[in-house]
Amino acid sequence: MRIDLTGKTALVTGSTQGIGRAIATTLADAGARVAVNGRSAETVQRVVAELQDESPERNLVAAAGDVTTPEGADAVLAATGDVDILVNNLGVFGATPALDISDDEWRRYFDVNVLAAVRLIRATLPGMMARGWGRVLDIASDSAVVIPAEMIHYGMSKTALLAVSRGFAKEAAGTGVTVNSVLAGPTHTGGVEDFVYSLVDPALPWDEAQREFMRLHRPQSLLQRLIEPEEIANMVAYLASPLASATTGAAVRVDGGYIDAIVP
Repeated sequence: MRIDLTGKTALVTGSTQGIGRAIATTLADAGARVAVNGRSAETVQRVVAELQDESPERNLVAAAGDVTTPEGADAVLAATGDVDILVNNLGVFGATPALDISDDEWRRYFDVNVLAAVRLIRATLPGMMARGWGRVLDIASDSAVVIPAEMIHYGMSKTALLAVSRGFAKEAAGTGVTVNSVLAGPTHTGGVEDFVYSLVDPALPWDEAQREFMRLHRPQSLLQRLIEPEEIANMVAYLASPLASATTGAAVRVDGGYIDAIVP
């Protein structure tokens, strides 16, 4: 199979690092025109330049702005133009004891992890439906299903995102537009190595350290290692392509078998 996104414009929120950057890179390498997003214009421009230097044929556009605000979202969409593929990757997470999570924190997690995605879907879905083709992909988490005791506000927000995806898939029924969520498992992103080494022997080589971390602290994983961002990006690229035309309203797992279920 060959994934060809030539002629499509993709917007990937929170794409200056980690999973978002990997998704933006993979979509661009498949031929899409990709809008790279982050809150800082300077950071966005730097990442666009870095990705362009790596591969000059990539078609990239800087779309700086804070999509958690209506004004920021409008600025990002103005820089991007008509969106054919929307990837709602932006998210925040952090560990807080359940009884210590304040009202403000509950609202912040909902605003960033859920409402920002809803805002962008609401703005882009009508155009996709009118054109008869489009892809909306919400990056969720294993935490949407396996609620972590140390960050239930994060789990709540990702569970809500699954409902958002399913609901908008129904809104787009029969239009040629698909809406799906991606359940990402424990992933090797910035800062994770420090976190891993805080829990295992810091003298261990990285491959051994991450396997020890998974064995002791994430034993549910069948992969028994952290997932690389590119592995999640590969699934996103497939779901964003015409090849996935019969997949909609789904929560597709790239979790390394972390979620202990035989049905997604």
